[in-house]
Amino acid sequence: MITATATKIEAILYLKGKPLSLGEIAEYAACDRAAVKEGIIELMDNYAHRDSALEVIETPDGYSLQLRSDFQDLVQTMIPVELGVGALRTLAAIALNSPILQSDLINLRGSGVYQHVPELVELGFIRKRRDSDSRSYSLQVTPKFHQYFQIEQLPQILSNNQKEEQLELELELKGVGNGE
Repeated sequence: MITATATKIEAILYLKGKPLSLGEIAEYAACDRAAVKEGIIELMDNYAHRDSALEVIETPDGYSLQLRSDFQDLVQTMIPVELGVGALRTLAAIALNSPILQSDLINLRGSGVYQHVPELVELGFIRKRRDSDSRSYSLQVTPKFHQYFQIEQLPQILSNNQKEEQLELELELKGVGNGE
């Protein structure tokens, strides 16, 4: 039987939908870090010993409740995303320069951004917020972007053009770029 602390941690990880540090989990669960560590170990063990589509893993950013990698192809089948080449390139530019002002993105990509940004926000791949220092919006990729495309972080040693080409290639290989 799973403890109340472990169950609470499971609920927190599910609701947040992103990796959380031990400190963050302890704050949400209103308990100490030692209790959180025990609860995480208990959850990991529990998920490892049952036939479940979910798992609790440790990432560089913290602990996360996620779909097992065996089921990622199911995600692609069940929730296919069809992005045109223009929207895909806009998404790549946002990912590589995140956060970026929408005005700067328009200078970089052109006026097509006005159609791409609402589509990308609706799909949950980017977040759009009013920038406090200007009249433009600040755009950045969301955890859903990283989860869906399974892209942790692009290497910093590449130039911006090389990073954009690599990201476009990775996205196209995942079958996202289907038409303008």
